[in-house]
This record gives sequence, structure tokens and C-alpha cells, in this order.
Amino acid sequence: MKVTIDIDCTPEEARRFFGLPDVAPMQEELLGELKDHLSKSMGAMSPEEMIKMWMTSGFQGMDQLQKAFWAQAGKAKGGGAKKGG
Repeated sequence: MKVTIDIDCTPEEARRFFGLPDVAPMQEELLGELKDHLSKSMGAMSPEEMIKMWMTSGFQGMDQLQKAFWAQAGKAKGGGAKKGG
């Protein structure tokens, strides 16, 4: 036997029905604080400093990714599973 029930309700109505808390006010407040903090941090830095910071970490990350890739490729080429007979 198969029973299907369709319930037409808004997300707000579903939240209330299941007894979940309304976190929208808290989320709005936290996002506002985050926006203020980011605005202050970005205002203190010049565009040149931001690009230097982003590009340096980006290139270092790419270098590390490339080294890890080549290390894994070397293992796969020479250190694969031995064939037994």
C-alpha cells in the first residue's frame, strides 16, 4: 500500500508546525555585524595591498597543489600495486 500526502504551506508555517525557532532576527543581526566588520577591514587596506595578499597566497597555494599533484603522479607511475602470479 502506498499513501501520498501533499501539504501546501509556507516555510514559515512549516517552521512553526515543527516547533523550530525563528532565527531570522539573529541572522540579520550577525550579517549586519559581519558586513560592518568587513567594510572596516577593507577600508583600512589599499587595493594594492589586497591584491598582493590575495595573489601571494594564491600562487603559494597553486605551487603546493602542483607539488602534491606531481608527488601523487610519481607514486602512481612507480609505486602502483604489484602484480602477483
